[in-house]
Amino acid sequence: MSIGCRIRSDIQRPNPELLERLKKVPVANLDDNMGRLYAVDAGIKPFNKRVLCGPAFTVKCPSGDNLMFHKALSMAQPGDIIVISGVGGSERSHSGEMMIWYAIHRQLGGFVIDGTVRDLDCYAELDFPVYARGIQPNGPYKNGPGEINVPVAIGGQVVMPGDILVGDSDGLVVIPAADAEYVCAAGEAQLARETAGMANTKAGHPASRQWVEDKLDALKVEYLD
Repeated sequence: MSIGCRIRSDIQRPNPELLERLKKVPVANLDDNMGRLYAVDAGIKPFNKRVLCGPAFTVKCPSGDNLMFHKALSMAQPGDIIVISGVGGSERSHSGEMMIWYAIHRQLGGFVIDGTVRDLDCYAELDFPVYARGIQPNGPYKNGPGEINVPVAIGGQVVMPGDILVGDSDGLVVIPAADAEYVCAAGEAQLARETAGMANTKAGHPASRQWVEDKLDALKVEYLD
């Protein structure tokens, strides 16, 4: 056994139709239906406005090293999201424009990097979603070790290989593979309710705010004037 330097070749991938449905649901609605506990912390930010949605192809790297990231690029399948746990290091970037173009060539679904990237100017124009902690011009080492398709931690969340990551301008959410169908249906239902409620509000017929008063009454709020 080579703990710290091992590779699992494949992952369980979700139904493509489910992924198409999830792409249409805002990340906030998905997280609301998982107890508001599954969003990645705000330090990991989108670098363009491309929607991210796909199964996690996980990589555990030492800070500032991307050898296993390069290996994952040649292993992942179309639509996979390469998820890099780089220990949150900021002294060296894990990826740049050349790696993104190779990922586009292989029809991958995006990068999520708990670490830094470089070549910032290219991100806005490319049809490829990238999430990371920041920008760092220093390039990475390629010495290893590392692991592929093992459980990783990014932004305060545990990501298992095959879990579904969904990202929009608000940020990222991690959906456990076993819960994805339920979370998708619940998110769709919430989105429909909110869309109808927003239309009513815009038309001058907002919903009752009595729930606020009921909550304050339950707390026995004291009014001082």
